[in-house]
Amino acid sequence: MQKLHELKNNYFCPMIFADTHTHLYLDAFEDDRSEAIQRAFDVGVKYLFVPNIDAQTAKSVLELAQQFPNQIFPMLALHPTSVKSDYLQQISEIEKVLHEHNNLVKGIGETGIDLYWDKTFLKEQQESLEIHAQWAIKAKKPLIIHARESHKEIFEVLHSFKNQNLKGIFHCFSGDYQIAKQIVEMGFLMGIGGPLTYKKSTLPDVVKQFRLEHFVLETDSPFLPPVPHRGKRNESSYIPLIASKMAEIFNTDIEAIAKITTQNAITLFNIKDAFNYE
Repeated sequence: MQKLHELKNNYFCPMIFADTHTHLYLDAFEDDRSEAIQRAFDVGVKYLFVPNIDAQTAKSVLELAQQFPNQIFPMLALHPTSVKSDYLQQISEIEKVLHEHNNLVKGIGETGIDLYWDKTFLKEQQESLEIHAQWAIKAKKPLIIHARESHKEIFEVLHSFKNQNLKGIFHCFSGDYQIAKQIVEMGFLMGIGGPLTYKKSTLPDVVKQFRLEHFVLETDSPFLPPVPHRGKRNESSYIPLIASKMAEIFNTDIEAIAKITTQNAITLFNIKDAFNYE
């Protein structure tokens, strides 16, 4: 297997994409992580943003980013499904890592509230989200929101930070028009991934009511693969499949989708040496 440091990160591709949410460090990529990264590079997915899950995975995220300082970017937070009785200790450990690597870390996430699996720690999840929002404001970094059956609760928390220049992404957006409207009014972007391509998805009807400037692309790999890969492992090289569906919805070409969504990402994350389309 090709070693990570041997991968090609300089290549020509007519379109440049960003995957704003991929869990490349998980065991699902243990056997072919380097190949998966190369496949992404080969199809033009130049920028990969990688959120940790907890204090333990923060190190793995940073190790990947350090090997590709201009293409793989770490984001740090405590995932809402990892918020348990020890959440304050976990957050404290992650905060230390954030301070040590502040210049390398590009976002605070993913955080949020997840009420799908368990509602036991709702109060703790709310407090965790508040803490991460404070980090994002202080560090001037985007906040990456995980919302599952919890938009109302998340909006209630974020309302207290109104007019504090809080911005970010509602990752894996799956809401209706009213939810999308609130997200846009808050100044956040919506992360669009594989579910956009699903046959019974209502996302296309919602997405087409907003401008492309309100979206970024993501995979959430290894989860939520787009058609025709449903039921298999997802990976960043599938971003063009999502972009193709976006192009169909907006009646434009995939080049326009790549240009606008990638620009949205590099502006939000303040990537200094970003590819210039002009």
